[in-house]
Amino acid sequence: MATTVNNAFNTFMKDIVRLDNERNILAKKSKNNLVKEIEKFPNDGKFLEYYTDYTSIDYGSFSRKTKIRPLDDIDIMIVLHAQGNWREEILGGYRIRVPQEASKQLALCNPGTNVLNSIKVINKFKEYLANVHSYKKADIKRNQEAVTLELNSYEWVYDIVPCFQTAPDNFGTTFFLIPDGSGNWKPTDPRIDKNRTLNINGKQQISVLDIIRIMKYWTKRRTASTMGSYFLECMILNYYDSADVNSSTYIDVELPNLFAYVYHQIHKSLSDPKGFQGDLNTLNFSERNSIQERAKLDYNLSKEAIDFETNGKQKESIEKWREIFGYEFPTFTT
Repeated sequence: MATTVNNAFNTFMKDIVRLDNERNILAKKSKNNLVKEIEKFPNDGKFLEYYTDYTSIDYGSFSRKTKIRPLDDIDIMIVLHAQGNWREEILGGYRIRVPQEASKQLALCNPGTNVLNSIKVINKFKEYLANVHSYKKADIKRNQEAVTLELNSYEWVYDIVPCFQTAPDNFGTTFFLIPDGSGNWKPTDPRIDKNRTLNINGKQQISVLDIIRIMKYWTKRRTASTMGSYFLECMILNYYDSADVNSSTYIDVELPNLFAYVYHQIHKSLSDPKGFQGDLNTLNFSERNSIQERAKLDYNLSKEAIDFETNGKQKESIEKWREIFGYEFPTFTT
């Protein structure tokens, strides 16, 4: 319960939307411990070697601090040593070829070739993850792009993605190759997303991270078709990266602008800021219409809520916000 709109939003973010701080700290420790366990995989001459500079790189919404409750998964990329392999660009991604001296990688190539099969690499991870302390179960994800590991100790699972870091190009730029689900590899670079999120968050008065979190909660309510988490993040970051946007310090003041922005942008394409995935807007026409109509409705409700608050009607304002965010949004109390 809450006596003011500001109090209601503070409580809502703390108790419902943001990750619990203690679980968040524990999750970071558990992730670091898991990487150490993976580094201890048996040196039996069969498992692939790790990259010499670092073993893992964080990616996904947990890494970018935009994840909301429940904490159900943590994404980790395990960086492998290339051992002289090289990439060939193909339609939609890359093929990795392996030199004769890289015997561990050759054992995971397509039969009769030196083409490294990403699904075989993932299966090798699955096989060795049984050595992890508190191991419960490991499965290949349905998209065959990662191994999902469950441990006995925690409610979340780990999505573990093997990858290779590319050699620097003429400009010193590198990126990563991860499994594409069909045996080949696709490019990504979570460092770009993480740095972009931090930079845009730092130049606004509002916590852009909190705006992303509450908008994720909004789409997760399924009062309309849902948007993909990464697509929604990139849309919001584009809004706050605009030179025309000077944010307030209050979430409720920002929300009408966000609903309006979603309304106007949802039928448009949105390019991957990393330059790898093309158009991130994969929604069909019906889904876009559904989201647009909900954004229009909630824009009007949010304007009414702000009008009520401006006129000192805290109860009526809170009730309007509950129409938008549902029963988990605090009720008014005197």
